[in-house]
Amino acid sequence: MNAPVLAQTAPARTGPAWQPAVMPIAVGALLLCLLFNQDVTVAVQTWIDSTAYNHCFLVIPIAAYLLWERKAELANLAPDPMPAAVVLGIPVALVWLAAERLGVMEGRQLAVVTFLQVLFLAVLGRRLYWAACGPLLYLYFLVPFGDFLTPKLQDVTTWFIRHGLDILHIPAYIDGYVIEIPQGTFFVAEACAGLRFLIASIAFGCLYALMMYRSPVRRGVFILASIIVPIIANGFRGLGIVALGYVLGSAQAAATDHVLYGWMFFSIVILMLIALGLPFREDTLPVEPPTPALPGPPMSPGRGLSAVALVVGLAAIGPILTLALAQAAGAVTTPANLPVAEGCSTVPPPPAAAVAVTQQQTLHVVCAGEAYDIAWQALSPHATAGRLMAVRRRMIRPVLAGEDLTQAWLPADGGTRPWLIMQADDPAYVVAVAVWVNGVATRPGLGMRMRMAIDSLMGTNHMPMVVTVTPAIAWESANRAQTLAAAAGVRGFLQDRPGIDDAVGALTAVQGAGQ
Repeated sequence: MNAPVLAQTAPARTGPAWQPAVMPIAVGALLLCLLFNQDVTVAVQTWIDSTAYNHCFLVIPIAAYLLWERKAELANLAPDPMPAAVVLGIPVALVWLAAERLGVMEGRQLAVVTFLQVLFLAVLGRRLYWAACGPLLYLYFLVPFGDFLTPKLQDVTTWFIRHGLDILHIPAYIDGYVIEIPQGTFFVAEACAGLRFLIASIAFGCLYALMMYRSPVRRGVFILASIIVPIIANGFRGLGIVALGYVLGSAQAAATDHVLYGWMFFSIVILMLIALGLPFREDTLPVEPPTPALPGPPMSPGRGLSAVALVVGLAAIGPILTLALAQAAGAVTTPANLPVAEGCSTVPPPPAAAVAVTQQQTLHVVCAGEAYDIAWQALSPHATAGRLMAVRRRMIRPVLAGEDLTQAWLPADGGTRPWLIMQADDPAYVVAVAVWVNGVATRPGLGMRMRMAIDSLMGTNHMPMVVTVTPAIAWESANRAQTLAAAAGVRGFLQDRPGIDDAVGALTAVQGAGQ
């Protein structure tokens, strides 16, 4: 007798139970993007500039598709906001602030995506978030993370080539990443390290595991395989290119289309992973929808927006503190003269060449008939490593846009100097870059970042500075021989002037900068 009455009084459903959470989440995500606009902008620029992260543009559509695929499982789960989840954002805020002071952009971006996860949990509640966590966690692939693995991947690839050539009885001399066989010379460049293959394989592996498996064990095993297999496969790819050069009698002939060979080989590896994973698929098994929550009033927009306000308010603490520190640091004026043109004739650049907004200075010099463009920029003594490395990236951006990037530290008697010679092809470009911290030319690294993090708070008597030296040639029409000659020229230019490092370091001193 009571059932008809309940049926008449129950509110009619006009959409999925989770629908009231869409608007608060959209507002919260928009506010987080505005709050961390620099982190988002740098990430998107990396997606555009680096072929290793072009796939990041597909992450949001893939996550949306994975959510749509689970629509039947999520339809009856109503959001139950958890304002207490904001407590999870406290360590995230501390991590973001530490990463900002250390200048680790990947750390900042990972913290931003974690804030997004805290937002999802706070608005959706535990049950709904857990049901949708796979697609939501896939958003971590928005972060262009993993570039620090490149040297290790180069080591692994070189190890495979070394032992593979021994097994094949191909004579070779290997010095670092340079591999010499009778038919020519190969170099295991950063592009050959396999990072782009590894990142793409992991992203694909997670997608495949979420779509094809339900068991956490099977998902974990397949994701682990998607990490290990491309590393091993890239080692065999490198070995194959060197062996092909030996068979063809020409290293250049084997390396001409090595990028194309790489993508073909990677496609075969992905097809092998798919074939190996298909026998264990679970996507055809029936899905038991989660038990719907007990009937209750629908979530009011106010509850969702209150959770959003708590998460965004906590997330804003870090950017507000860094903004206050940046304003307290003030601005500096980059020195107008740089003592690096010893024995050269100098030609001041035209007024339009000065970059007033960035305080960058430039100089055109001619030394022994060779022309070079020298650029430099100083920063506030309170600047962080993140700001310094952002200026460095901007000043060397043309070389980062090229393929087959090779890097080598400038050799010196008994070691190396902190000048990095960078050479790229297609488009061709060569640049030497160095940074000064506390008046000393320094290699970028964790030690430099920690030193600058302390200086950003306590101050120092020296301005951090970035200096680049670029051969002044027509890069748009430069061929391989001209690129190699330009790299040798800039190396000789710096080796002939060993006093540059100390001279620039003295120029960075600013009286009272630490006060």
